[in-house]
Amino acid sequence: MAEHVLDKFLRYAVIDTQSKENSDTYPSTTKQFDLLNLLVSELRDLGIPDASVDEHGYVMATVPATVPYDVPVIGFIAHVDTSPEVSGANVKPQVFTYSGGDIVLPGDPSVVIRESENPALKDAVGKTIVTSDGTTLLGADDKAGIAIIMAAVEYLLAHPEVPHGKLRIAFTPDEEIGAGTKYFNIGTFGAHVAYTVDGDAPGELNKETFSANACTITVHGRDIHPGTAKGIMVNSIRVIADIIARLPKEISPECTEGYEPYIHPYILEGGVGKSTVKILFRDFHTEGLEKLKAIVEAVIKEVEQLHPKAKIEMTIVEQYRNMREGLEKDPRVTEYLFEAAKQAGLNPHWRPIRGGTDGSRLTEAGLPTPNIFTGGANFHSRTEWLNVWGMEKAVETVVNLVRIWAEKSKPSEK
Repeated sequence: MAEHVLDKFLRYAVIDTQSKENSDTYPSTTKQFDLLNLLVSELRDLGIPDASVDEHGYVMATVPATVPYDVPVIGFIAHVDTSPEVSGANVKPQVFTYSGGDIVLPGDPSVVIRESENPALKDAVGKTIVTSDGTTLLGADDKAGIAIIMAAVEYLLAHPEVPHGKLRIAFTPDEEIGAGTKYFNIGTFGAHVAYTVDGDAPGELNKETFSANACTITVHGRDIHPGTAKGIMVNSIRVIADIIARLPKEISPECTEGYEPYIHPYILEGGVGKSTVKILFRDFHTEGLEKLKAIVEAVIKEVEQLHPKAKIEMTIVEQYRNMREGLEKDPRVTEYLFEAAKQAGLNPHWRPIRGGTDGSRLTEAGLPTPNIFTGGANFHSRTEWLNVWGMEKAVETVVNLVRIWAEKSKPSEK
């Protein structure tokens, strides 16, 4: 390829695209257009005249087929925004050959990527990795995915001898705040099958995600001057603290793994008169979400007995659903992906995502969309790091994947 996938990533990583919770605009931050517009320009420079971005921040483009027969249209999707949890401004990528051991980040030596907490590091010894300087996140989630797709597009356009059908490319905003597909038009995209490039370790493939609901508990108390509060004040902070303290710790994120569900309080705001806590419900079995809700309802009922003057409200919002059932309707979608990773020299394996991707909602809406690795790790944190070899293998996997779809779709000769 004319430009290495690492060069693309480094160019994208320094552009601040952090999304924002509770924004009244879409995208949630206008700075996401800085990268979205750049991607349109780069796609057009590669010779894709229909590359465009709409008012919602969706970039879409078409790579023409190189075969004369019908092949299902394949889409590739990555998101431009980075997590609201950690700053994405003034990212200073550190590129070096990893020689083993813990990695102390130069911008803040208190931030350490520990070998004991990162089993994937053992496979990165002797390879080029990228980190931030420790003062920000890196942005591999999902600018590594963007770089991989762009590198694969560049390669395919330069090598028309690689057989493939029509390809559709999409870059989306606001995935990190759960709104990446809010205005995504599957009909306009026009793909029969799609793949998000938004995963972790090299060779790791994803066809299962959590099913997810969001819970908000609001406690209404009564505020009054503390000097005359006896028998009158109802401190909502104490009430909501009692609720949080009673949530079962054994089903929290820090105590679960694999297919285990969890209840996760993650945002707490409040004062004497009113307090709220936002809680994530996650379970690989959609019906399990009702069990998690029942657990919290029982906690609320118990706390209501302790604080009869407080008013406690709970609301539930559906977020996304496990993509597994949708993908099972067409086994080719995952079988061809597994084979593509094998042909890239990897030992691919399926791993459930303890989270969700844009593919969760797209699959539920009728566009089967499993997830491909990027080589990244420790997303949403200052200890995020990226294995460049993993990015290269992801580019190979994408190229192999479109070729396999074409070869499997070729009419038999009689």
